[in-house]
Amino acid sequence: MKKTMLSLAALAIGSLLTAQTTNEPTTGSLVVTSAVTSQYMFRGARLGGTSFQPSIEYGRGSLVAGLWTNFPLQDKVAGQSAPEFDFYGSYSLEVAKDMTVVPGVTFYTYPNAVKLNGFYKGTFEPNIAFNYTIGGLKLTPKLYYDLVVKGPTAELTAAFSVPLAAIASELSLTATVGTFKLTDYAPNNTPNIKNWGDYYLFGVAMPFQVSKTSKITVGWSYSAGSNNFLKQGSLGKTVNTAAIGRGFATVGYTITY
Repeated sequence: MKKTMLSLAALAIGSLLTAQTTNEPTTGSLVVTSAVTSQYMFRGARLGGTSFQPSIEYGRGSLVAGLWTNFPLQDKVAGQSAPEFDFYGSYSLEVAKDMTVVPGVTFYTYPNAVKLNGFYKGTFEPNIAFNYTIGGLKLTPKLYYDLVVKGPTAELTAAFSVPLAAIASELSLTATVGTFKLTDYAPNNTPNIKNWGDYYLFGVAMPFQVSKTSKITVGWSYSAGSNNFLKQGSLGKTVNTAAIGRGFATVGYTITY
């Protein structure tokens, strides 16, 4: 049910979790991105096919706030809301050299979801991340807890960039592994439906500067879910058929103001 920005992970390795508190600017910046992905994957589950995913993000110093959206273009998965609007925010605190702690929140909204059919119209997920850089490797363990579906998600991301000076670009590599356990996966069910599972994602992306304030980023990722089950009360567990492996390409155009 809950969705996040994994399909843009390869495009956002230097995302809001990498914000620093030192040398904070006196003015903010606005980043607008238009992106298209060939598959919409979230924590190892396929939630749709080709999708348009525009976003807007404002950052000032350690504070980041934004809106990420998803509009399915084809292969819409039955029951999934279209569109989806995710509001998020975070604040970075430097706790040691090369280490930051980043508390944040995400409010996932699905305006067309039908509650009677077992879909929430919104969920709220506080989270906290720790960023640690060793040489050029960035490690980010992160813990989420959704207050609506009532369950934690634990995640570890590693990111590394290889400079490509000859073409004024870089090769960004990222890998994520995670696990979750939800105790109220769908509304209007007695007893509650539980959902738990594991997932991973790895991706590669390359940005190309178009102008001083804009760039195009192309990326490819592979995400898969495993040990993903649904269970209601004393009934036996069933496999979540949405938890599959898929490779997907993403192209994004970003303008910074």
